[in-house]
Amino acid sequence: MNILSIQSWVAYGHVGNASAMFPMQRLGHEVWGIHTVQFSNHTGYGAWRGEVFGADLIRELVGGMEDRNVLPRCDGVLSGYMGAAEIGDAILDTVGRVKAANAAAHYCCDPVIGDVGRGVFVRPGIPEFMRERAVPAADLITPNQFELDFLSGRTTTTLADAQAACAAVHATGPRVILVTSLHTEETPADSIDLMASGPDGTFRVRTPKLDISVNGAGDAIAALFFVHWKSTHSAAEALSKAASSAYGLLARTAAAGSREILTVAAQDEFVTPSRVFTPEKL
Repeated sequence: MNILSIQSWVAYGHVGNASAMFPMQRLGHEVWGIHTVQFSNHTGYGAWRGEVFGADLIRELVGGMEDRNVLPRCDGVLSGYMGAAEIGDAILDTVGRVKAANAAAHYCCDPVIGDVGRGVFVRPGIPEFMRERAVPAADLITPNQFELDFLSGRTTTTLADAQAACAAVHATGPRVILVTSLHTEETPADSIDLMASGPDGTFRVRTPKLDISVNGAGDAIAALFFVHWKSTHSAAEALSKAASSAYGLLARTAAAGSREILTVAAQDEFVTPSRVFTPEKL
């Protein structure tokens, strides 16, 4: 497949496209990367250098790809963190151009808004842009639990709450939802749940909770889930494969005590995960 990924880029470490592109490539897919920023390192370090690119650059690059007549061969668009609403406008414009060229293409939006314990950490206006424009335009979305609550206008404390929240978001447009981290009253303290909801049903995978906090893992699992779903059109299979690979990646990273995810050193986890988690149909 050919996937157009529009995200941030860092020279050191693995977040944004630097986290999402290589897993897809390791699985044999071509990835066309458009970077929204070029930073020295991710912002979790508290200091960084680099430049934020404007929305006009995204449109210019996509226009150049149109000149090469490659958009009919684009199978999907993946987007992550959007630093400003005008970047989001350019991404949605790109999605429209890709789908006009290839009706079989899909759009996967990782609606980065915030997280449990941290709250909203994006600029004002971005959460509303995600909820009102980006998510309704998407075929697949990959929110965490905090973002699912925001998008649905609900509070998810039980598994039934999470399923109802997914149903509410489905009604706005997306066919497939991956909740990348879910902790409800039914989740054991030493575990974390992932849930996928699509036309084939709703499924849960439960993995051990790892004592690790790193940036970029969500970017990787969104990419993995997208290409696995594109290959199978099965939420269950995409969930199993993405969750298994992400767990292996994070387990290897935790064992090494690394602050950056070991995207390259643990690359075999993308192809043959050390531990395979079987999804449970809900």
